[in-house]
Amino acid sequence: MEEIEVPKPILMPISGKEQKCVGNIFSCSFNAREKKLICVTSGNSYLGSFIVKELLAHGYLVRVTIQHPAEFEDVKDLLGVEDLNLLESVVVTKMEDLQSLCDAFRGCHAVFHTSSFIDPHGISGYSEQKVFLETEVARTVMEACAKAAYIKRCVFTSSLLASIWRNENIDGIIDDSCWSSEEICRENKLWLALGKTKAEKVAWMKAKELKVNLVTVCPGLLMAPTFPNSHIQTSIPYLKGGQMMLQQGCLAIAEVEKVAKAHVSVYEGMNCGASGRYLCFDGVVRRQQEAIELEKGLKMTGFLLGERHVVLSEEDEEEIPIKISNSKLAALLNKINQRLPCKT
Repeated sequence: MEEIEVPKPILMPISGKEQKCVGNIFSCSFNAREKKLICVTSGNSYLGSFIVKELLAHGYLVRVTIQHPAEFEDVKDLLGVEDLNLLESVVVTKMEDLQSLCDAFRGCHAVFHTSSFIDPHGISGYSEQKVFLETEVARTVMEACAKAAYIKRCVFTSSLLASIWRNENIDGIIDDSCWSSEEICRENKLWLALGKTKAEKVAWMKAKELKVNLVTVCPGLLMAPTFPNSHIQTSIPYLKGGQMMLQQGCLAIAEVEKVAKAHVSVYEGMNCGASGRYLCFDGVVRRQQEAIELEKGLKMTGFLLGERHVVLSEEDEEEIPIKISNSKLAALLNKINQRLPCKT
């Protein structure tokens, strides 16, 4: 495991339960939360960087993994100098290598596994081969959590895609109990959906076997805080099959900042019973005009509606019924906000 030097001042890890301050911008009187060291995999990913920022804002020590030294520049660009200086460390880790991950996770209170790899090539880049890679990395991450993490706790980023691709004859609202059909994903070459489904299932299997305390967060289509969306590459593989998602009332979008906050909230909720899967999104595209605006914002005209770009009046256009629910996450966040017992 290769460690990359992070500009000072930083917090340096030492053995035992205590942490030592380096530099004068920190107080050494950390509370219980601030003492916890969290490892975030693929901190150079879009979502990963926002999760890192949220953890830092909550006072946690954060260790970030990347897969190649050159990706450190991406971390710098995404985090900015101020947050970069707060990191405990940035380490180069081979995601498919158990020992490499064990080295990265050692001493950590928890692991946030955000992604197995960064896919810069969009829809052509996420292939059937990547499905295998995603699944095997999920397996290895869980094994490393069991072997090396100080507390066997993992917050695993999955996707709504792991829940929404069901048989057409299945009725009812899609919630955290629903799983996508691997057969349907294969038939329609929905490789990202298949990869997320298989990887999350493997994570749950290994967590049960190895007694890792696991929760998964399943976000919808990640959106930048403002249009135009600056991370279109992440949108393209998600939206394969987007026309069908739109028609079935499950084309859900999620603001990346809110998704990051949800990850940290779910993690803290684990202290008082939060468990299982949490579908995470802000809204569902229900009208043609909304779909057109989404296409424009993503610079993907025609991707969702094809040639059906005839804008109807509000009176003529019918809203698509919503077929997906995030009520479990909403209930947890509501209890946390009200400072009520958060078991859900």
